[in-house]
Amino acid sequence: MQPAATAAAMTPMLSLDGITKVFPGVRALSEVSLQLYPGQVTALVGENGAGKSTVVKILTGIYQPDGGTITLDGAAVTFPNAKAAADAGITAIHQETVLFDELTVAENIFLGHAPRGRFGLIDTAEMVRKAAAILHGIEAAIDPDTRLRDLGIASKHLVAIARALSIDARIVIMDEPTAALSHKEITELYALVEKLKAQGKAILFISHKFDEIFRIADHYTVFRDGQFVGAGAITDVTPDALVQMMVGRAVDQIFPKRGHKTGREVLKVVGYDHPTEFEGINFTLHQGEILGFYGLVGAGRSEFMQSLFGITRPAKGVTRIDGAVTVIRSPADAVANGIVYVPEDRGRQGAIMALPIFQNITIPSLHRTSRHGFLRLAREFELARDYTTRLDLRAASLDTPVGNLSGGNQQKVVIAKWLATQPRVIILDEPTKGIDIGSKAAVHAFMAELAAQGLAIIMVSSEIPEVLGMSDRVIVMREGRIVAEVAGDGMTPETLVRHAAGIGAAA
Repeated sequence: MQPAATAAAMTPMLSLDGITKVFPGVRALSEVSLQLYPGQVTALVGENGAGKSTVVKILTGIYQPDGGTITLDGAAVTFPNAKAAADAGITAIHQETVLFDELTVAENIFLGHAPRGRFGLIDTAEMVRKAAAILHGIEAAIDPDTRLRDLGIASKHLVAIARALSIDARIVIMDEPTAALSHKEITELYALVEKLKAQGKAILFISHKFDEIFRIADHYTVFRDGQFVGAGAITDVTPDALVQMMVGRAVDQIFPKRGHKTGREVLKVVGYDHPTEFEGINFTLHQGEILGFYGLVGAGRSEFMQSLFGITRPAKGVTRIDGAVTVIRSPADAVANGIVYVPEDRGRQGAIMALPIFQNITIPSLHRTSRHGFLRLAREFELARDYTTRLDLRAASLDTPVGNLSGGNQQKVVIAKWLATQPRVIILDEPTKGIDIGSKAAVHAFMAELAAQGLAIIMVSSEIPEVLGMSDRVIVMREGRIVAEVAGDGMTPETLVRHAAGIGAAA
């Protein structure tokens, strides 16, 4: 780690001052500040939903701020689009960068800004030469003429880094850059960061992994709930202090009181392993229980839930329902055995946007709405009306296409769809992500009602107030493994974040 020794190094290359960004019903950023210094790494730290991704999109010209000032080299600037940000020397290396398998490595690196020769045609030889130079600069032993489809995941990630560096950026944003890398590849990435620092580039490093932050960062900035909390030199802060800044708020939502006792064991998972996503998953779930799963980006929670629901196959593992071994090879098997899954991505996985509300809700329950192979429209409306009323769904009519609803009401449709199958276990993956406070309260109240009726609930959530406010127990995952199970007095924000970030149990 290089100290900020000179006055020049302490003068920010880029500053954000008072940046505000508002979306309909959501204030994503509220007068936040951020400084990036030449030849140094600034770690941007915060929980999921703290506003980090919004800042990245503002810096790269995807979003424009509603207030505040961006200063580059001492002059106020605006980035009306992504090209303007790239022209200013800003590039981003994302956890998931869009690349094209059928193109060569060189074509992927220079897609959209390939060198041109006479008559404006792409100069292929020059493109390959420049690509080779960039790859050599980051010590990536990859042939620029290789088709991307022939590379492994780690090599593709290096191509994504080379693509980001191909615009000769002065400011490099690394957004969870190690999520798909092995230990050896992470070490190589650290070496690359040191090279970029030596070249005088200002680096914004976003990571949930505290060991990475304290290894390579020179400065830190903490956001919480879209607000600036603090900043300083990394040498002047401890992991404990960062955790406190990240989560230092009360559980500020009103959650329904839940006084009932949990019942007998309904579900037991033993030894679930997957070659790349998770391993050694063991837990039990009881009647009337809400079991929270907490973790940071890359923890493997959603991947495990999809496997439990039969979307993907584990390498090994046993599922027991009421003590009996149950084989789940597909979502149909899961539903037949009383397990349903409400996915995080309701738009792509949870609902058919073009269909009306009532049809979305009744699709998995056609046996309840048909007779002798014929659908009964009145019964479909009756079933849909029952669950939408209980969830307080707001729509002009049940004929309304789901795509015309707000995010909160779309989520209610997806939940209603699976509840209509009368399950015994429901998995809710980020059940209130992207919805307003009123809709959150309705979902939380309905979850409590379902638990009181004996339904067993698994809730995956990245929102600490929600996890603490709704769960009877919390399982914490990190890098595909269960690292802690907490209940009672052990359920504190600090405990969850420390386990999730890999910095041990609370003292």
